[in-house]
Amino acid sequence: MINVGVVGAAGKMGKSLVQAISGSDKFSLTAAIEYSGSPVIGVDSGEFAGVGKNGINITDDLGAACVNFAILIDFTIAKSTVGNVDICLANDRKMVIGTTGLNEAESSEIVAASSTIPIVHASNFSVGVNTTFKLVEMAAAILGDDVDVEIIEAHHRHKVDAPSGTALTLGEVVASQLNRDLEDVAVYDRSGLSQERPKKAIGFHSLRAGDIVGDHTVAFVSEGERIEIIHRAQSRANFAQGALRAAEFISNKSKGLFNMQDVLGINSIKI
Repeated sequence: MINVGVVGAAGKMGKSLVQAISGSDKFSLTAAIEYSGSPVIGVDSGEFAGVGKNGINITDDLGAACVNFAILIDFTIAKSTVGNVDICLANDRKMVIGTTGLNEAESSEIVAASSTIPIVHASNFSVGVNTTFKLVEMAAAILGDDVDVEIIEAHHRHKVDAPSGTALTLGEVVASQLNRDLEDVAVYDRSGLSQERPKKAIGFHSLRAGDIVGDHTVAFVSEGERIEIIHRAQSRANFAQGALRAAEFISNKSKGLFNMQDVLGINSIKI
């Protein structure tokens, strides 16, 4: 059994992870962590997730909990994740990170830590989404500069970063295939613009409403036709299963930075 800790255990993804681990014959939940002052500190994590008592009470002391797990799964917020990386680095613990919205300095800390511990960091752990990344790469390679590219994403009202990390990854996939720098060609807001769409622009559009789990559409549009590649997540269970697949992948790794394309072997598929 692989002993796993979940930080952000009371969040939407944290609960899905606790549920997924409870039904697994490969993993054992041995730590559940939340922020200091959380009202669920001391609560049984299994009971909170709706899978029955598991004897793992939610704590706010990640440092002390490190002795109990081999791999930490982190779907929290950027500031918390960076601190968690430092603690795992100090305790030689492996990490699976699904946090999005990190800035360049925060991302650099993860890269630096991966020279000592193994880390899987991905904007999305869904097998379907990572398949979508490859399909988008193939479409961009075939269609080239003859199409306009627009990316539309939708998430629940509580998501704080926009565009989503997955949408940005989709944009990076397209830009890389078309030899563009996403930072130079991305358009996030068209309000007040007084010129027509730049030919090489990659547009982003974000919806935040209700309880949408996550929808992503990449539209390749030319004169007379449109191709749309769409992924819709119907529950968070697929993200949790993907995160566990990533945890199994790094269970025998000593160091290095990996993504879900590595975990799934998609990088070896040639277009």
